[in-house]
Amino acid sequence: MTRPVVSTPNFRTLDLNLLRVFDEIMAERSLTRAARNLALTQPAVSNALRRLRESLGDDLVRRHGQGLEPTPRALAMWPGVRDALAQLQAVVAPHQESPAQLQTTFVLAMADATAAELIPDLVETMEAVAPGVALRVLPLTTRDPRSWLEEGHADLAIGYFPAVLADLTAREQGGEAVAFEHQRLYEGEYVCVMREDHPLAREPLTLDAYCEARHLLVSFSGRPWGFVDEALAAIDRRRRVVLTVNQFFTAGQVVARTRLLTVLPRHFVQTLAASSRLCLRELPLNVPPVHVEALWHRRVRHAAGHAWLHQMILESGRRAFKNNSN
Repeated sequence: MTRPVVSTPNFRTLDLNLLRVFDEIMAERSLTRAARNLALTQPAVSNALRRLRESLGDDLVRRHGQGLEPTPRALAMWPGVRDALAQLQAVVAPHQESPAQLQTTFVLAMADATAAELIPDLVETMEAVAPGVALRVLPLTTRDPRSWLEEGHADLAIGYFPAVLADLTAREQGGEAVAFEHQRLYEGEYVCVMREDHPLAREPLTLDAYCEARHLLVSFSGRPWGFVDEALAAIDRRRRVVLTVNQFFTAGQVVARTRLLTVLPRHFVQTLAASSRLCLRELPLNVPPVHVEALWHRRVRHAAGHAWLHQMILESGRRAFKNNSN
């Protein structure tokens, strides 16, 4: 049986602009969004995709539901294409717009405790070196903000995203190029908080006493369990959650006036007006470290000011970690 001859693409005649289109299509999984990001019409993007398909002898993407599904060849190509384009960007345009010249607004999604830690420091930096930058902070209501970032509702999400990071790592290890990037900012320390005249504040907090108490849970998604409940389940224990709220500030106010226990970031308790009426205790069980991460869609990497914003947030996170450690 005679096998068809598959021609090898001639790199010398390949239009490298087609690779920019390919990169955006892979990131967005949508011709419409790719066209918008590239400031092209959708027919122009479709035509570029057709030409690249003909050059490479592969479909690259196929229709799948409301989006596009990459072929194995496309998934294998994308990491190399993405890195090559990033290197070209750094060579061709190494000097980004200075912070003092920026006139833009960044939208950040984070919990109120995270905002209390990072935003004052960021605003001080903006006032000093980037007075034309404004911030809009949205309340984080999910542990998986990827859809927000993909749809452009936020430029950056900051929080505790263990399931997201595990999924991204698994995809990368499987050879799949992912559309999101992340960076660890600091490690949060959580403590049990109760009002100062709570009966459990008079003695060391035991696991039995902790489980028998009534609890308030901070849950962004509204689910009636969190990472503490998962740690308890691992040792075949459970606590009684009688109230669930979606803000750390609300939790602090409620605990200061009731006999409920809650779990809050240690640094955040200091920002509460009621902090003098609260008692902090170490949790009577081992819980996994809470890593606070910045997460963003890779398409914003080269947008004006984003590299500067990421660096400022990283530095604020490092200062927060240093202050929490002192």
